[in-house]
Amino acid sequence: MSDLAQRIADNLALVRARIAAAAGRSGRSANEITLVAVTKYVAADVAQAVLAAGCSDLGESRPQELWAKADLLGPNSDTPASDLSPIRWHLIGHLQRNKVRRTLPLIHLIQSVDSRRLLATLNEEAALRGQAVPVLLEANISGDATKTGMPPAELEPIMAEAARWPHVAIRGLMGMASGTGGESAAKRDFGRLRTLREQLSRNLPPGVALNELSMGMSNDYELAVESGATIVRVGSALFEGLPI
Repeated sequence: MSDLAQRIADNLALVRARIAAAAGRSGRSANEITLVAVTKYVAADVAQAVLAAGCSDLGESRPQELWAKADLLGPNSDTPASDLSPIRWHLIGHLQRNKVRRTLPLIHLIQSVDSRRLLATLNEEAALRGQAVPVLLEANISGDATKTGMPPAELEPIMAEAARWPHVAIRGLMGMASGTGGESAAKRDFGRLRTLREQLSRNLPPGVALNELSMGMSNDYELAVESGATIVRVGSALFEGLPI
């Protein structure tokens, strides 16, 4: 095993162990949490090492980067990821409507749906493909104007209008904690997102599910798991010690 592969495997094992410990502290199983490896700052060979180490869920913030890595790691590459394990691509950053068409064929889950206009475009393109696209609705739970996502108050009306977008499968919520305030602020924000999901779940329309709660990144994923996350998005913690 190369030094790169060994480092990635070690880092991945450590992150998984910490997820399991955090899940145990909250009375849950580690099997309830999906780890998405955020590969936006690393090259395709590093992403491939993550796959080889056993993490098949990869996340990108920019659609163009997702397209490029999907091309490099896909079935037509010299060392296809399909020889390792199927990639489940997650888009975790803002998706412009003019990039929807090229993104949909590649995606496992769009975690960052942040407007009605995007919902409408996703619905239109998914209908053309004869499929339903799974998404999470992104809520700005911290109130930070620099963060993306919809104000929490907008989500209940969107739930009520879900029938307008029959080819969009709403599967949960996504949010980011405030970048300031430390652990106490993160705990507060994660609690807000969990409470929002609980409130919305009381009156869900047909076809809508809020099973997924995506929150937590490298600096706070353990706290997110303790707070009820079902998906964590971890990047830098997986690549510590690498010259990238």
